[in-house]
Amino acid sequence: MPAEPSDPIVPSVPTAAAAAPESDAPGAAAPAADVRPPFAWWTWFLIGAGGAIVGLLPWLVTGATLPLQNLWAVETLPDDMPRTLLPFSQYELVTVAALLGVGAAAAGIAFRALRARAAARSRFALVLGVLVVQLAAIVQTTVVVAAGLRDGTESGLYLGVVLGAAAIAFAAGLIVLPLIGWGPRAGALIGLALAAIVSTSWIGAAIDPVMLVTTDLSTWLLPVLRWVPPVLVGVAIAWCGLATVGRAIAAVVSLALLWVLPALITGVWNAFGSRVLLRYPDELVDQLVGVFRSALVQPELVLPPLVVAVVVAALGLALGAVLRGRRGGHPSAG
Repeated sequence: MPAEPSDPIVPSVPTAAAAAPESDAPGAAAPAADVRPPFAWWTWFLIGAGGAIVGLLPWLVTGATLPLQNLWAVETLPDDMPRTLLPFSQYELVTVAALLGVGAAAAGIAFRALRARAAARSRFALVLGVLVVQLAAIVQTTVVVAAGLRDGTESGLYLGVVLGAAAIAFAAGLIVLPLIGWGPRAGALIGLALAAIVSTSWIGAAIDPVMLVTTDLSTWLLPVLRWVPPVLVGVAIAWCGLATVGRAIAAVVSLALLWVLPALITGVWNAFGSRVLLRYPDELVDQLVGVFRSALVQPELVLPPLVVAVVVAALGLALGAVLRGRRGGHPSAG
């Protein structure tokens, strides 16, 4: 397929790429052997849309039945609730953020994995694919929920809260996507860490709560899910490496995010999970801040994930050094 006009020219001399120094600059040229022919812009659009759909997948496989709503106009059984592309509920704010955030991260990972040194329009097409799918999910869910809620100020406030949370998650995903997709490795590490931290909620969206109660699934699955984010953060740090000051700083920031964000998620879940507190914003904020501060300083909650992330990162870095030593290669610039 012919290359797009603005694609960079790759040196044809094999030694030119091998001699190039490792770089953290966005869009730094990859070794010639790694560069693949660029795709058409519509291919990138489909890849972006596919990444967004992957993000929604855990929710879709459950049947995508809207959670019961406290303010629903008509008394409805759980199985009779309408189908929505997102689980709008004050109890599922973190899940909504995970579905949107992981979708954006998946598109970014796909772009980076394909070693694409594509033109700006290809990057735009990728972002557009994510944007179209996620906006469609937000709009469809908002319309369905708004139509089913009873009239009143309380319903308007509730819908505003869940829609605002979805909008914040959507905007955050549009930051994570370019960081992972074509940012320097240090930036990509930050994006990967953010996606890793919400991965537990993303996986959990595919699990039926009734199944956890009626089977032995919760006895082994829930403890395992706790360790998914620190393992993924450690793997991301090992992939990024510590070869530059920027990468080392990004590793520290990733560990800080692993410390702070779970505490914030706990605070959000406790505060917004209370129907009563939604009527009293001041008390809601106090509850959120209080739980956040408490979760932030409890050693039994904070230290184990950090230790696991550091150990996984150290093992990964050591393994990478051994493999590079055996093949006499250089660290990747991507």
